[in-house]
Amino acid sequence: MSWFVKFWGTRGSIPAPGPQSRKYGGNTSCVEIHADPALLICDGGTGLRELGLDLQKRKKGEPIRGHFLFSHTHWDHIQGFPFFVPAYDPRNEFLVYGTSRGDRRTFDLLSGQMRSDYFPVEFSELRSRIAPADLGDGHAHVEGFSICCVELKHPGRCFAFSFEREGKKVIYATDNELDLILADPEQPRREPAVLRTFPEPLVEFMRGADLLIGDGQYTDDEYPTHVGWGHSRASTLVDLAMAAECRQLAVFHHDPMQSDRDVDRKIDLCRERAARHGGKVVVFGAREGLELRIG
Repeated sequence: MSWFVKFWGTRGSIPAPGPQSRKYGGNTSCVEIHADPALLICDGGTGLRELGLDLQKRKKGEPIRGHFLFSHTHWDHIQGFPFFVPAYDPRNEFLVYGTSRGDRRTFDLLSGQMRSDYFPVEFSELRSRIAPADLGDGHAHVEGFSICCVELKHPGRCFAFSFEREGKKVIYATDNELDLILADPEQPRREPAVLRTFPEPLVEFMRGADLLIGDGQYTDDEYPTHVGWGHSRASTLVDLAMAAECRQLAVFHHDPMQSDRDVDRKIDLCRERAARHGGKVVVFGAREGLELRIG
């Protein structure tokens, strides 16, 4: 059975609506992975609102059961949750996963952001069943999907997720400052033409992915003034995709200051880099509304 990945929010840091972001979208991180009836949701940025509305239309009154996997709980990855309309319907059920056994930190923080100090509707007023769950020792089977996680380099901690089903593999790895975890720490100071190398466990986690959705927020020119902010150069992400022999790379978490034209140029540079080094990976910019069939 085929399964699908759909982008509902691809922007990083803060929403960036307006005419300059019509192509790639202005909503923050939210990606849907589904193989009916399985529904997995990666992050709950502002794109989650439109996903919720779409789910209501698709399900036509049928109960919705979904699984939330949050990479981390910075505002741009959770701010859509209070506006996720299916959460207000008592027929629906949602599980919020921690990355280790007994981990309910994300679940608790979601409820915390809906305190009256921040939002007019309390978490307790959500009428759907929302419960904590976890990935055990970092690996679990959820409705036909094998899901694993690994920690990334980002302030406050962040996790990537691997989804495997019927021999196909998708990686969701946003908010990761790759230049700070290179195998050779001197590499960030070298010319961008040099292919970068990475810790082997990270490469193996992503090895052979049919699709890598990765943080490529900055260009090479932008990154030097953002070192330590927790995000990657798109060119470094390309190097990782090639090292892990990924088939497709969706450059994700576009900077809010980048217009559609800026993102186009960023993607062109990524494609040039891959071609220059003989990479076979197909590189594209993640954009709202794009749906990919996996297998």
